[in-house]
Amino acid sequence: MKSILEKLINHESLTAAEARDTLLRISKEEFNPAQVAAFITVYLMRTISVEELGGFRQALLELCVPFDRQGVQTLDVCGTGGDGKNTFNISTLSAFVVAGAGYKVTKHGNYGVSSGCGSSNVLEHLGYKFTNDQDILAKQLDEVGICFLHAPLFHPALKSVGPIRRQLGLKTFFNMLGPVVNPAQPTHQMVGVFSLNLQRLYKYLFEEIGHNYAIVHGMSGFDEISLTDQTKVVSTNNGEYVLNAATFQLPQYQLGQISGGETVPQAAQIFTDVLSNKGTEAQTNVVLANSALAIDCYNEVSDLEGSFKKAKEALVNGAAHNAFQNLISLSL
Repeated sequence: MKSILEKLINHESLTAAEARDTLLRISKEEFNPAQVAAFITVYLMRTISVEELGGFRQALLELCVPFDRQGVQTLDVCGTGGDGKNTFNISTLSAFVVAGAGYKVTKHGNYGVSSGCGSSNVLEHLGYKFTNDQDILAKQLDEVGICFLHAPLFHPALKSVGPIRRQLGLKTFFNMLGPVVNPAQPTHQMVGVFSLNLQRLYKYLFEEIGHNYAIVHGMSGFDEISLTDQTKVVSTNNGEYVLNAATFQLPQYQLGQISGGETVPQAAQIFTDVLSNKGTEAQTNVVLANSALAIDCYNEVSDLEGSFKKAKEALVNGAAHNAFQNLISLSL
């Protein structure tokens, strides 16, 4: 590790092979916690390269418990986290709206590390039982249209890194990796990122992977479409463009209108309110905007207006809520 740290401190980048090897060795606990913390901290002070990100991704996919989609096209809707905005669980809610609209979703998620309430926190609180049993997950995906892949069950090799990340309490390159190491390796992805630089890195990475994708960055620092400001989008369909609330014929909102709860129970209450179509106007419309862009990933020609209508119908007619309830039932 000493030679790797010296290289990084001297502003040199790792090759993809070096990045892969280092993360594989971290997973085998070949380094002590102080060395691992130093390695993670370096990337808080320097930009990660495409090669490094790709090498880290390759290592985690080699180490993970894979989920076989059996040829089914699926979508993941997720954000990197680490934007510090304390919004409610927008991407997780969007995943259920997309499933309610008839699309297959393999949602990858975890407990909150740099945020107070991650997707796993809220789903666990609401009764979902995590599993990596292939048959159960396949049944959920087939019958409900969505399954949830709780990251610790699929990436057990990185269990030792969890306490260090929690103690740091900051966004790290592991935030960057979460959306690109989905064990199902979905064919479509709508991903929110916390910086324009990471958006650029993801673009290069996704082009190599071959996903149909939409990568979003709210220009005020959000890792989702917040409707509080402009959002830059990089997508397979439309290339690079900027959207805002007016794109969806919606009003612009303030951060306080889409903030999350202070506790997991409060976050869970917002979650169930929105899914039951009892959320506030701002909460509902932010979820619908993100859901629309996710659905649009499936369109050969972009049709955001049509995708927004599909998302709204799934929420209003209860299909999104039914997908959630049925998923909980099939997990018990």
